[in-house]
Amino acid sequence: MNVLKRFLFLLLLGYSFSCQAQLLAVYKYDGGGDWYANPTALENLSSFYNASTGAKSTVCTEPITAETLLESGVSFLHATGHGRIVISEAQGNQLRTFTENGGFLHIDDNYGMSTYAKDALKEVFPTATIALVNLKHPIFNTLYLFPAGMPKIHEHDNSEPEALGYFVKGELVALLTSETDLGDGWEDAEVHGDSLEKRQAALKMGANLLHWATIRNNQP
Repeated sequence: MNVLKRFLFLLLLGYSFSCQAQLLAVYKYDGGGDWYANPTALENLSSFYNASTGAKSTVCTEPITAETLLESGVSFLHATGHGRIVISEAQGNQLRTFTENGGFLHIDDNYGMSTYAKDALKEVFPTATIALVNLKHPIFNTLYLFPAGMPKIHEHDNSEPEALGYFVKGELVALLTSETDLGDGWEDAEVHGDSLEKRQAALKMGANLLHWATIRNNQP
């Protein structure tokens, strides 16, 4: 999708969108999973990104459902949890339209969610190319460098962090991260007691994702 189409979509919603004014939101999904698992994560990520870049991103005060997504003005939709996520055909259509109009979807497995998420995302992106994101991709090489890929914040099953990308016409429009727990690393320091080093790594990787969400339509 070209930049003009993205701009016109958001303008019609009454928003003056720019790469400095992203609106982040938590995705309230169906299925019974704990979509509310990391309540402080996005506020901290937005503050870190703004301080690092001079951007003016903000966080939606209410969680967003697939049904309210297209009228919300949200540009970065984040989902997390430990359990089941279900996406209906109608919800899949809404989420797919969101990404076609320039939005970016990030699902971060908080342990136990990834299997359900992979099945659910088939409803959203039935024709997408699904592949691990190459280490040369901009999400690992924009604001901050991650030559080894996703940082490891929390241990799950003694496995390497994974960044599974959903590519439409060669463009990364959604990302499922697992064995990393980025969202936990974005939370207030006292929530998990993570080291400053781990929290900084998580926030820097998150900043790269936010940055990609603003520049992806300008990529070859």
